Amino acid sequence: MMNVVRKAFGLRHFTQLSAAAVPLKPAGGRAFTRTLWNMSRFSSDNHSSTFQSKKLLKPSINCACGCSGTLHIHTKGERELVEFLAEEIIAEKKAQKKNVLPAEIDGFKVKLNRADVELEKKNEKERIVISFNVNHTVDADDEAEAESTADKPEFAEMRSKPQFEVDIVKGSQTLSFTCSFLQGEAQEGEYNDVFGIDEITIFEGEWNDKVYAVAGDVLDGYLYDLLMNLLEEKGISNEFVQKLSDFSTCYEHSSYIGLLEGISKFTIDKK
Repeated sequence: MMNVVRKAFGLRHFTQLSAAAVPLKPAGGRAFTRTLWNMSRFSSDNHSSTFQSKKLLKPSINCACGCSGTLHIHTKGERELVEFLAEEIIAEKKAQKKNVLPAEIDGFKVKLNRADVELEKKNEKERIVISFNVNHTVDADDEAEAESTADKPEFAEMRSKPQFEVDIVKGSQTLSFTCSFLQGEAQEGEYNDVFGIDEITIFEGEWNDKVYAVAGDVLDGYLYDLLMNLLEEKGISNEFVQKLSDFSTCYEHSSYIGLLEGISKFTIDKK
């Protein structure tokens, strides 16, 4: 039944994948949205009180520039940056949904390497590896919109929806899918896929740029549906991909907080 429904409305995949296939979003998109989001939650009074708690100490006799000898902040720009970061880090930690990330998602073991995430599940016959990078993957949730007329506008939830690779490995051969989240809403009666196939390839040994690959939007509609069903049988279902987005959102957010803390430490530390 799933094949028939997908087949009947297969055109949606092709019209939406062209937009979903773009792997990266401009870095400025997240910064702008997050700035508005944080500004909406703090009044100028709170802003001032936070700044007052971070005033510089008296000039140090050991420093010719007259900065705080303890904090080692040498310029007005550095001081203002550290003050803002102190407030921003507190705000982001309050908004953090999960402090501890799961080590496993639906049987897939999680492996983290800075911005790279790898999920792996294996049995006697095959190994399935899902990999993605959280950089530039955050944008406001399409289903939530800010109301500019409201006294206290509520900004859209920040979610990470990365493009991801699915490798099904059997022996020395790998069947590889490049997938991404679909944009827009499904029409009435349509099977509502959360993600789609951007590209598929198969190769021996290690991948290289000489390996042939085909885009998902030029595949035969029935073949496309069969490949989606194959992914679902391997555990990459709509529900799993939603969990992948949840994990990526939390991990990206914790990485963002770590970045802010790193900038603050870099600014304060005396080299």
